[in-house]
Amino acid sequence: MTQARNKSLAKSLHGMIDRPIVLVGLMGCGKSSVGKVIAPLLNLDFFDSDTEIEDAAGMSIAEIFENYGEAEFRSLERRVFERLIDGAPKIVAAGGGAFVQDDTRAVIQEGAVSVWLQAKLSVLVARTQKRGNRPILAGKDHRAVLRDLMEKRRPAYEKANLRVFSGPESIDKTVRAALEALKGHFKP
Repeated sequence: MTQARNKSLAKSLHGMIDRPIVLVGLMGCGKSSVGKVIAPLLNLDFFDSDTEIEDAAGMSIAEIFENYGEAEFRSLERRVFERLIDGAPKIVAAGGGAFVQDDTRAVIQEGAVSVWLQAKLSVLVARTQKRGNRPILAGKDHRAVLRDLMEKRRPAYEKANLRVFSGPESIDKTVRAALEALKGHFKP
């Protein structure tokens, strides 16, 4: 039932979306998962900015940080967003720290619609413990790190055009909420 509703809602958005949609938020909030579901529903391409950065650099994000440091990573991240935010409608999942960077956020805000997928700490902890590929959490207390990031990054995420709650339920509910928020934003 929910998937059918999401398809119907997405169909009502066809032709309305006139620029990229960028999903922002903390790791574990569902940016990539939601983006991968929404993009085909809207007949749009999906891009994960972290994958695009790795492809551009020819190395993993961990290797970029190790070899060149965070400043160079953030510079590359901004350049990747400048390329992705080209006016063409698409869905982009941003890395958790991208929208926190003033210059990258400016690129996103100037040429795209930003959607903050906001989740409770308990949801973020549960989701991030399922995957071991998050260097910032490696060997650390996920709850403590995520709580700290949540507090530090919240002011930046609050600048997003739209806010959607990403709860512990199935992804379909978050997808529906995101589609409804987009429909409200792009209404004729």
